[in-house]
Amino acid sequence: MQKNKTFLYLALSVVSLALFIGIWYYFTAVLKVVSPKTLPSPVRVFTSFIDKFTNPNPDGATLLVHAVSSLKITLTGYLSAIVVGVPLGIAMAWYPKVDLYVRPIFDLLKPIPGVAWVPLMIIMMGIGFTSKVTVIFISAIVPVLLNSYSGIKQTRDVHIWVARTFGASDWQMLTQIAIPTSLPYVMTGIRVALGAAWTTIVAAELIASTEGLGFMIQQSRGIYRPDIIIVGMVTIGIIGAVLATFLMLIESVLVKGRSKV
Repeated sequence: MQKNKTFLYLALSVVSLALFIGIWYYFTAVLKVVSPKTLPSPVRVFTSFIDKFTNPNPDGATLLVHAVSSLKITLTGYLSAIVVGVPLGIAMAWYPKVDLYVRPIFDLLKPIPGVAWVPLMIIMMGIGFTSKVTVIFISAIVPVLLNSYSGIKQTRDVHIWVARTFGASDWQMLTQIAIPTSLPYVMTGIRVALGAAWTTIVAAELIASTEGLGFMIQQSRGIYRPDIIIVGMVTIGIIGAVLATFLMLIESVLVKGRSKV
């Protein structure tokens, strides 16, 4: 039954994608209602995508160089946010004193979008690796911490009461009851943070960078190369989809009862 649902999901995904590309091709290459300088056909985009693997023009680097640069920065900031955000969110939810000290600062910083930190990071750290990683970290830690906090808070009182009745220590209740039951929330936060990280790295590279997918898109905009712009967008989507699928596989192993699709 599960295999049939998976096959149906994949089939519908392929059909919808093919339909989208078909409509795009029809309006740009057949009817030509849009100028190629404004919106190139999917054939042109695909040709540029293949060519960009070996051609560093017009922005000075190949597609793989840009993709690796963006991925390295994104994963460094993203994984750092997970390493810090998950334990901190759990500690805030479980220990009132930690919540008392950390929450005021977190509530102050939470509404500020990650992109808003870019100018400050440029002034403080320049346009190098560290400044962009810091911006990614700030953007990604918010959903990670919030969902980890919510996951611990939703632990049922009856489970805590039963564990305490049987003599469980505070640490045992946290590690054997609260954390395992919070995993769905934690994984949701980790998945949401991935989207936030990708959005922020592209914005940061659009504003200040010397390489990366955002930089490639920005340079292509300046010389009117919409085909390269779309290549950058598609690459971001592909990498994001691969990472999201990887997270779903991890979640299906860690969180019991979750579907793999």
